[in-house]
Amino acid sequence: MRHSLYIKFLLGYLVFGILGFITISTLSSRLMYSQLVEAKTEEMYDQANQIASAYSSFYQGKKQDLNSVYPQLQAVAGVLQADIWVVNRRGVIVVDSNRSTRSGVLIEEFDPTAAGNRSYCIGNYYGQFPYDVVTVSAPITGNYNTYGYVLVHLPMNRILESGNRGLNVVYITAAIMLVLSLSILLVFALTVYIPLKKITAGANEYAAGNLDHQIDVHTHDEMGYLAATLNYMSSELDKMEEYQKTFIANVSHDFRSPLTSIKGYLEAIIDGTIPPEMQEKYLNRVISETDRLNKLTQGLLTLNSLDSKGYLSRGNFDINRVIKDTAASFEGTCEKKNINFDLTFSDNIQMVYADMGKIQQVLYNLIDNAIKFSYQDSTIYIQASARYEKVFVSVKDTGIGIPKDSVKKVFERFYKTDQSRGKDKRGTGLGLSIVKEIIQAHGENIDVISTEGVGSEFIFSLPRAVNLGE
Repeated sequence: MRHSLYIKFLLGYLVFGILGFITISTLSSRLMYSQLVEAKTEEMYDQANQIASAYSSFYQGKKQDLNSVYPQLQAVAGVLQADIWVVNRRGVIVVDSNRSTRSGVLIEEFDPTAAGNRSYCIGNYYGQFPYDVVTVSAPITGNYNTYGYVLVHLPMNRILESGNRGLNVVYITAAIMLVLSLSILLVFALTVYIPLKKITAGANEYAAGNLDHQIDVHTHDEMGYLAATLNYMSSELDKMEEYQKTFIANVSHDFRSPLTSIKGYLEAIIDGTIPPEMQEKYLNRVISETDRLNKLTQGLLTLNSLDSKGYLSRGNFDINRVIKDTAASFEGTCEKKNINFDLTFSDNIQMVYADMGKIQQVLYNLIDNAIKFSYQDSTIYIQASARYEKVFVSVKDTGIGIPKDSVKKVFERFYKTDQSRGKDKRGTGLGLSIVKEIIQAHGENIDVISTEGVGSEFIFSLPRAVNLGE
């Protein structure tokens, strides 16, 4: 049987409350009884000494009538609600405040020193009472002699009654505090248990695949932060799921088109639809589609490697030289469209710290795109300029540009503008994604500025080399 956190907390709290109440009650009762006995016996002892002083005057001959101090004895007994005896040295009761038959009675085994170092003793006082009393004793002295003792007996139930009245206040106060402290359970339920149930329910929804579920906890504490984190996680997972669906759909589309062409051409050649004299033409198309598939596969492998950590092999190199070499590799392509390069460098040598092979790939893709979407007889501008600790590289064309609603999407995987699909059926839509992944892996940024019908400019940054001598 599974017990909820709230039940466990409630049971623990109740056990703690009950044990605490019992402990407080026990300690309070013992301390209070002890305190009451001490206080009461001190008062009784003071009164016993005053009475003993009065009787001492009698024994010294200053007072001749023993009954003359009896009213004082009776008054004190009434105030203390106690029995007061005057006994001689042998233990014979001489005077009893209650005028009972005890007068003249000998207390068997009377021992005035039985209390030891305490000022009182508790018991039935040598069998004289059928109940427990607390007794204090004060000696009656005179002329350096002890003539007798004043004994004050107070029933223990009187002290217990007084203590119980005080303890009732303690019990009621403790009970009220226990009830008021139940608000802790309410606070716990509102701030921990209920939010935790919502978070648990949300986690179960996510496990079941419902990533649209939102956890309704908005407190400014750890629970609220946890709920916000899980909500953010679910939204990111939802985006990832949508991305995966889109990714698979795009991959399927880009693979299906060349495979369909290859299959169609080969079937046409086999069944004789394409005559032998035209087979070379269509076999070349098959090779072209195969190259497209190979390019797409290589792009996917590149992106997969870019998603891994630690794939960069950094070093210091001259970015100017890399730009020149990369641009030179497009000489044949540029001649067909009569496109020129305009290279501008702020310094003769500009050393950067990066992965040279990956940066060559970035430049190749950007220049390839610039040529692809440039008009006949146009110019492509490539600049590299140093600013502070960065080197900024710009590749700018004067071609067809990018539609405004597509500028933010050009770096998405498999994204192609309508112009791209119209002009280049063999594009994979992975080039700019690869470019962005490489630049971000270096901890840098790439931006695009484009106006439809005017041209596009891609700008990325690289860190300058720390030691130019390397």
